[in-house]
Amino acid sequence: MKPMIYLDHAATTGVRPEVLEEMLPYLQEEYGNPSSVYDLAGRSRKAVEEARQRIAGGIGAKPEEIYFTGGGSESDNWVLKGIASLHPHCHIITTRIEHHAVLHACEWLEQQGMRLTYLPVNEQGMVSAEQVRKAIRPDTVLISVMFANNEIGTIQPIREIGRIARRAHVLFHTDAVQAFGHVPIDVNEMNIDLMSASAHKLSGPKGVGMLYIKAGIELPPLIHGGGQERHMRAGTENVPGIAGFGKAAQLAFSTMRERSEKISGLRDYLIRQVLALVPYTRLNGSRGRRLPGNANFSFQFIEGESLLVLLDTRGICASAGSACSTGSPEPSHVLTAIGLPKELAHASVRLTIGEENTKEEIDYTIQQIMELVSRLREVSDEYDAFTRQQG
Repeated sequence: MKPMIYLDHAATTGVRPEVLEEMLPYLQEEYGNPSSVYDLAGRSRKAVEEARQRIAGGIGAKPEEIYFTGGGSESDNWVLKGIASLHPHCHIITTRIEHHAVLHACEWLEQQGMRLTYLPVNEQGMVSAEQVRKAIRPDTVLISVMFANNEIGTIQPIREIGRIARRAHVLFHTDAVQAFGHVPIDVNEMNIDLMSASAHKLSGPKGVGMLYIKAGIELPPLIHGGGQERHMRAGTENVPGIAGFGKAAQLAFSTMRERSEKISGLRDYLIRQVLALVPYTRLNGSRGRRLPGNANFSFQFIEGESLLVLLDTRGICASAGSACSTGSPEPSHVLTAIGLPKELAHASVRLTIGEENTKEEIDYTIQQIMELVSRLREVSDEYDAFTRQQG
């Protein structure tokens, strides 16, 4: 019987038992609508506010600056479209490697008359604060730079970008979906005005996220209707999801240092071994400024999708990059942005480690990668031509 080794934590994570335990009462006996006045409703309302406090406390925010949404993509869209509606035909700065929730929203805004600057990144997937500073114009109203990339794991210089944005009196938004709960974030020290996050990336439930909006910043309501989320997002609150999000965030914040040390150690071991044992392999992204669990490799002379299928037959769950673009015939926009040719971009695989993974699982994965890459290269005409040329 094949094992089941899950190495796709950047796509989603399983709900922790403590999180499920926190959610269950609000799916069963504590089902009151938080907007009602009786005690049953009050207990639901208390759960929502406790989750708000837990999330705010972990990032240096005030509870009233946290707004619950349906996920990270919704939060990103709320920021971009909301700011654009207040400042039509003005200028927004972002990067070429953002999540599609940002990039596709920006493309739509361009069709509505907004002016966009898409900053390039270097070969490690990094944008510099100086690039951001030079891109600011008199009509710039928003800078949106992701905290850490979902495909290659590179962590951006958020503190420096935030400082530049604050000095220029330009709003600064960061999509922190991959970073929230995994690396330290302080919205005040980093001069972050708006920040998106999602519960299911840190062992919370799917379908719930949040948007941090710094006090004093004007943003129009996302959904009109009732008065939920201080009249900013109408609709009955997802109380079980919100309660689970709050618990997942609390656990993530309290164990961040130990988890990061363990996961980073496994990541570094995986990277060292794969680069040493599998020739013609490239690590994508920054070696030093990298999310704890991310390892993205390009294996020359193979198709990454073929390797993923074979890994699955060996019980290993991995991905080619963003789960939101799976099945696309086009190469990853992130990998092309860092300069990879189309062939190498298509030869890439992302492995993302979680706290439940073990060294034994990583050793097994390394062994399977060695065997399967070798097998795929044996039937590659490109590899055959290359070896003939070398010999």
